[in-house]
Amino acid sequence: MESILNTIKKMLGVETDYKEFDIDIITHINSVFLSLNQLHVGPTIVFSIIGETETWEDFLSTSVDLNAIKSYIYLQVRMLFDPPSSSFVLQSMQNQINMWEFRLNIQAEGTLYVPVDEEVV
Repeated sequence: MESILNTIKKMLGVETDYKEFDIDIITHINSVFLSLNQLHVGPTIVFSIIGETETWEDFLSTSVDLNAIKSYIYLQVRMLFDPPSSSFVLQSMQNQINMWEFRLNIQAEGTLYVPVDEEVV
């Protein structure tokens, strides 16, 4: 079982055995779990972690969206923990966050998205 904290630390480029930033990263991860809850992704009660013992399976036992959720949490935590200095990279990351929010919300709601100029058959 894969630790949520360790996954995000690896994605941020922080060694899993380096504990100095754990409280910061945990706080940001938990903030993102609130956002996911508001998007209706995951458990009905806001999920949170306290360390490296909580796993992805604890958050969402079965989902094809798990990798999308990991990407979304990473991007959000990165923006809070270590935002890029380049405005172009910042905007690109924000665009990715917006895209993941849209897609995760659509998937969680089970809604079929149909562009205005297309018909549902």
